[in-house]
Amino acid sequence: MEKENKPRWAEKKTEKKANIDDILVSLSSIERDILPFLLLKDAQKISSQSRNNLTTVKRALQFLENKGLVVLNLKKEKFVKLGDNGVIYLKNQLPERKLLDLIVQKSMTIEEAKKQARLSDNEFMIALGILKQKNLIKIVSGKIIFQGSKEEAALLMPEEKFIKELPLSLEKLTAEQKLCLENLKKRKDIVKIDDTSQLVFDITETGNKVLASMDNLKKMNLIEEVTSEIIQKKGWIGKKFRYYDIYSKAPDIHGGKRHFVNQAIDYARKIWLELGFEEMKGTMTQTAFWNFDALFTAQDHPVREMQDTFYLKNIEGKLPDKKIVHSVQNAHENGIEGSRGWQYKWKEQEAKRVVLRTHTTCLSALTLSALASLKGKDKKGKFFAIGRCFRNETVDWSHGFEFNQTEGIVIDKDANFSHLLGYLKEFFKKMGHDNIRFRPSYFPYTEPSVEIDVFIPDKNKWLELGGAGILRPEVVVPLLGEYIPVLAWGPGFDRIIMDYYKIKDLREMYLNDLDKLRQLKFWLR
Repeated sequence: MEKENKPRWAEKKTEKKANIDDILVSLSSIERDILPFLLLKDAQKISSQSRNNLTTVKRALQFLENKGLVVLNLKKEKFVKLGDNGVIYLKNQLPERKLLDLIVQKSMTIEEAKKQARLSDNEFMIALGILKQKNLIKIVSGKIIFQGSKEEAALLMPEEKFIKELPLSLEKLTAEQKLCLENLKKRKDIVKIDDTSQLVFDITETGNKVLASMDNLKKMNLIEEVTSEIIQKKGWIGKKFRYYDIYSKAPDIHGGKRHFVNQAIDYARKIWLELGFEEMKGTMTQTAFWNFDALFTAQDHPVREMQDTFYLKNIEGKLPDKKIVHSVQNAHENGIEGSRGWQYKWKEQEAKRVVLRTHTTCLSALTLSALASLKGKDKKGKFFAIGRCFRNETVDWSHGFEFNQTEGIVIDKDANFSHLLGYLKEFFKKMGHDNIRFRPSYFPYTEPSVEIDVFIPDKNKWLELGGAGILRPEVVVPLLGEYIPVLAWGPGFDRIIMDYYKIKDLREMYLNDLDKLRQLKFWLR
């Protein structure tokens, strides 16, 4: 086998006798830039002195380590820093200082002191407790009285001195500083402890020899690259080419790309368009009329309560044409085509409330209403939407207060339940799910209704995605003006994304951690 042709400096790091000239010839421009400043032994100082950014300096140091000129170490250390409230208190004083400055001037009742100190209830009680512990005040008959000297009160408290001195190394804290840290840790977000990493290095024997040969480096007239001009004018004659280190790890390069959630949405949008659907669009705020009433959701249904829905305060929405409003009202109060409705008094004021849409199905209602104006024409069509929805949920690994949903309707006199299942199977198959099942279910505005599940082989279980069905006459007739079968679906979309990217916590989808985003593969089915 032919021997691998490596420059002598790259063969072994343990080589006892390094050829200094070969190393000098191999140095890149950034390595040559920082060599004169190595004795500073601090990457940040080298960056400042050499006028190279810190990332460039760290890369150059890595190259120098590969050549055996330095030995790098990552020194990890814990630092005590100011939290968000600590930053505010550093600027505007700790609550106990504000209260003490008031009481030093004159004694006052607790109510007066609280009002004049302009502290929250929590801050005032903390300040009161701390000053009592320090024997600077006493409370007699509901009155706060200063006890001590004004000279003593003028001195900075240990906690005040401590936050002024931050950041500090946790390992190097004095006994007094440690006590201050423990006291402040009991209070909300005044101090925090962060892990920091510092790049340190030592210069090797070979490195010192290279530094001693800096004059030789300056005399070398190295060719960094081969250009057409050098070839034509024979500019290489009498000169040396710089050696290139092709064995060192180069930094990862990440090209720009759309957020993975947007990639998935674009892909799903493409599927619906290829299936002949037209996209529905609308605002994220809707009246309760379009979000609930038009979809035959009773006004006393639990889903319409504040615990489940975000309402916009002090805003009243505008209702559509009175004919549509009266038709929806009649469907709620009396029913349509044999149904009994909800048998209650429908309130127009409730329908005017404005909400952050809880589903994209409100767009389907708006589309049906728009089609009603097509007099003398066939009312038919295929429509889809992919958009963000909002619900007043407790946030955890599987729930968020916002989520993406993909919505679809097919309006056609010949449409039936088999067509509905066919559309859904085709969509999820193109999304990468071949194994799909449907389960009977219940929704207020569809009959019959089904739940959609897809099988996840890696977890050997079924994943529930959402519901579908045929819209009830109570929804269709008031909006469309007549009953025509309308196939409808609105499964959640975020779970599909979580499965594809193996994300276990829903909250990770919107953290926007750049390192993780760079590592995620492009959406490709």
